[in-house]
Amino acid sequence: MDSKSNSYAEMQKSCQLELEKLKLEEETLVQDLNNLFSQKTFIEDKIKGLAKLVPTLKVIKHEAQDLVNTVNDISESSEKISGKIRSLDVARSRVTECQHRVSDLIDLEICSQGVQEAIMDSNYEKGAAHVHRFLSMDQTLLKRTANDMDTISNMLRSVRTLQDATSQLRAIVEHKFTEAVNTEDLVSIERFFKIFPLLGMHEEGIKEFCTYLRTKISVVADKNLKSAISAPLSDKRHGVIYADTLTLLFEGLARVIDTHQPLIETYYGPGRLISAVTILQKECDVQVKRVLLEWAKARQVNKKMQTINDLSRMSSSSSFSKLEKIDPKDLDILIGEITLMHFRSELYFKFIQRKIMADVEVGIPNANEKEKTLKLLEQLIKNSDLSQTKHELLSHYLRLEQYFMEESVAKAVAMDTLDQSQQTSSMVDDTFFIIRKCTRRSISTGSLDGICVNINNACRVLESDFCEILKSRLRQGYPSGYLDLTQAYNVLQTSIQQGRLQSGDTEQSRTAFIVALNNADSSTEYVDALCEHVLKEIEQALPNMNSNERGKLESCLSGLSSVTTNLKAIIDYGIQQLRSTAIKPRVNPWVDAFLNMNHHLTEDELNVYEAGESFVQSLIMNLETLLSSFKDILTSSNYDCFTQVLTTEVTQRFEKVILKSTFNRLGGLVLDKEVRTLAGYITTTTSWSVRDKFARLTQIATVLNLEQLSEIHDYWGNHDSALTWRLTPTELKGVLALRTDFKGDEIRRLKL
Repeated sequence: MDSKSNSYAEMQKSCQLELEKLKLEEETLVQDLNNLFSQKTFIEDKIKGLAKLVPTLKVIKHEAQDLVNTVNDISESSEKISGKIRSLDVARSRVTECQHRVSDLIDLEICSQGVQEAIMDSNYEKGAAHVHRFLSMDQTLLKRTANDMDTISNMLRSVRTLQDATSQLRAIVEHKFTEAVNTEDLVSIERFFKIFPLLGMHEEGIKEFCTYLRTKISVVADKNLKSAISAPLSDKRHGVIYADTLTLLFEGLARVIDTHQPLIETYYGPGRLISAVTILQKECDVQVKRVLLEWAKARQVNKKMQTINDLSRMSSSSSFSKLEKIDPKDLDILIGEITLMHFRSELYFKFIQRKIMADVEVGIPNANEKEKTLKLLEQLIKNSDLSQTKHELLSHYLRLEQYFMEESVAKAVAMDTLDQSQQTSSMVDDTFFIIRKCTRRSISTGSLDGICVNINNACRVLESDFCEILKSRLRQGYPSGYLDLTQAYNVLQTSIQQGRLQSGDTEQSRTAFIVALNNADSSTEYVDALCEHVLKEIEQALPNMNSNERGKLESCLSGLSSVTTNLKAIIDYGIQQLRSTAIKPRVNPWVDAFLNMNHHLTEDELNVYEAGESFVQSLIMNLETLLSSFKDILTSSNYDCFTQVLTTEVTQRFEKVILKSTFNRLGGLVLDKEVRTLAGYITTTTSWSVRDKFARLTQIATVLNLEQLSEIHDYWGNHDSALTWRLTPTELKGVLALRTDFKGDEIRRLKL
């Protein structure tokens, strides 16, 4: 019974679910019917509108069918017409081919009849014209014509006649051209040069003509070289006579190319200039080697290079050298001549590149052929002896320039003198004159690699030689005089702690120290100006630098900034030397006098104190004396640094002595006035702001000047206050404890 009742309950539940589902479907259907019924009017209107369109659609259907039929008819007609057009094209091409054949046959007959007559009459131009017409004929078309003709004996005879005439004319023209060259008959040379391309001998004609031009160039170059060798020492151009000889060679070659390029383009066609230049470049290489060989002998270049290398090797090995150094003045003219040679070579190569690239652009439309020709140009320049010679000249220049720079700077340092009216010595102007001269000379070579190497050498010389000299002079220290025994004792203790004793307080030592410090400061300005001017001059000399070359140059110039960093480190070192010997020994006792003053003042004592000479007045007078002794001898920048260090020393020492003292209300008032007076005075002595230096001291004075302890909240934690506290809460409570009239318990209870 129980199982039956359970089964019945499940069936009842299932039926109930199905009933609910059917009710939902019924409701949905009723809703849909209601929606459709509500749209009844709208749908009926649409149906009526569509019914009205049915006749129109039938008409459109018939018209569309007619259009399709018309298009099909037109398509069939077009196919028929295009077939006829193709037939006409075939016929036309055959007619054209026939015309070519007829024209070639007629011209073949005329040329075969006229060529021998022209040769017999020595009218080589006319004969070459007949041969040129024969060579321009389509040989394949001639063979096809021969196969199509029943009688071909006349045509074959004409072909053989013209072939024989071609060989004959080629031999005659070559022979006549050689005779004209031997007899220096310029008219005949030009005449037969123009005939070569008519006979299909483009390369042969250019080769023969350029070989002749080589002989003319050789004669002129030999004459110029002999003139250079025999030039007297009194000649004003004697120092650059070989550079002038090279220049004459390059100018002569450029003139030959300029003069004969129109002739080659007119009769041989554009795009063939590279063939002519390749031949002429061989003569250029020969003559350049001759000039450089005589130059090396006359200038004793190899001997000088060997001496410089030996000196460098012995210097690096620290061995005793018996070799006599070369005076850098003796190398000055030689280096100038090398730079001129290198620059002229660069100009010549740029001229060749410009000429050939312009010729290729006009004469070779095919991109692949153009690229191939430009690669030939690149190889021509790269593999030429002149290119190798140019690299050797640059190598010689860089080695000689390095020696010149090093020795000239060493001489400038050794001959250093001081004009009493100047703050710096002669070594600064002399050194940077040499660096600027060498840098400008490197720019005149026209080589970016040479410029970069020279700049790197300049940075090395400035850092390793020039800066080290300045630093070594500053290491001697500043021998300050002592105002009393206390100062002398303090300096003595400092010297012992640093492991050295001060040398005698001599005017000469002080002057050497100050001049070295001023030299370092002045040198930073020279380096900045050098970097700026060099960049402008390089951009003018090499306006077409790409991004990689510009990046290389900027990376090289960044080395000069490291020189500036090194010089600033030297200045900081020198200023710290002054701090330990000239500032600290004097400032400490001046400020320590504050400890001997009474800071618990009554009204009467305050009046007496203000009427007499106060502590700060004495301190300012002493500081004025110290600053005035350095103001005229230091550069403005060094003087500002000196003032900054002095201010730091005064404020730090003043803070220490304040923390060792105690104050009442009036004592704090006096301190606040003294701190403000001192800050006002130092502000007038320098162009830099000293507000930051006095921040802690001013805040200490402000706290000690409070009338009541509760006033501290008007400053501390007040967001409306413009005061940025440099004191920590612990330090602030320590300062408040210096006021004897403030209770310690109240100070400790302050919530800061």
